[in-house]
Amino acid sequence: MELSWTMKLRIGAAAAVGIVLIGFLGWQLTEPVATTGMVRPSGIVTLVILALAAGFIGYFVSWPHGKEIGILAAPFGLVVWAMRSGSMASLMQVYPTAAQRKELIESLRWEPAIWLIIVAAGCVGPLVCWKIFSKAKPDEKKKESKTNPVKYLNAVTALAASAVIAQFFLRVFAQDVSLRDDQLSSVVAQPATGQVIFAVFMSFGIAAFVARKFLGVGYTWSIISTFFVTIFSLSVYAKNAIYLTSNWPAAIFSNAVVSVLPVEMVAYGTLGSVAGYWMAIRFDYWRKHEL
Repeated sequence: MELSWTMKLRIGAAAAVGIVLIGFLGWQLTEPVATTGMVRPSGIVTLVILALAAGFIGYFVSWPHGKEIGILAAPFGLVVWAMRSGSMASLMQVYPTAAQRKELIESLRWEPAIWLIIVAAGCVGPLVCWKIFSKAKPDEKKKESKTNPVKYLNAVTALAASAVIAQFFLRVFAQDVSLRDDQLSSVVAQPATGQVIFAVFMSFGIAAFVARKFLGVGYTWSIISTFFVTIFSLSVYAKNAIYLTSNWPAAIFSNAVVSVLPVEMVAYGTLGSVAGYWMAIRFDYWRKHEL
């Protein structure tokens, strides 16, 4: 069940749409603050519009699999933002005192919600187009929308499990220099950009794989969990901000999860979640047809 070259082209086309509209055009229009990946309030509406457009176009350039592939346009665009942004360490250097860093943490705490809105906007286009142009019969569409209490329970469980699993593997994969600390047991240096990409992508990929495999849910809940993972990690840093500021350089954190910017968490986490979900489906197919 390997991806065909035509499928890879469709994915590449959808990614290109998001990269151009959000990654480059959006970056110019919204005037991001410094190199931190944060966007001015006036630019949020612009990004939402661009994400909607990316989703619509992504649906058609990846036809006839636009529903599944078109949603990738927006997160691929955010990947450009994440890669063009600075690191959490560089951001901490701009805010050297404990008071400044606590204020910074408060400003970052809800930022993942903004990026998730962009991702959600990018999903609207493909879903609307699918509703309009899909050849599925009305009763089939209605059947797909039916829910039950077990489904809701699985969704809540998947959300919580994804957050826990991603937290665990982020600490495993986002490795850099680790130093002993008497109060915190250990501290870690800012991982390299490539290490952050790998860690976030793989962590949420594993989370989505497990959620699909054992709970039968989609990747939505793993994507949403990026918000809660970020909230928790920033809270941990805020708790130790005074101690870290007094005893360690800006590039040192209480754990590796804190070293990931919100835009990195959402962008790479979204793509990892989608990949993990489809890997679980592929795994089930392999077990059914190859064994």
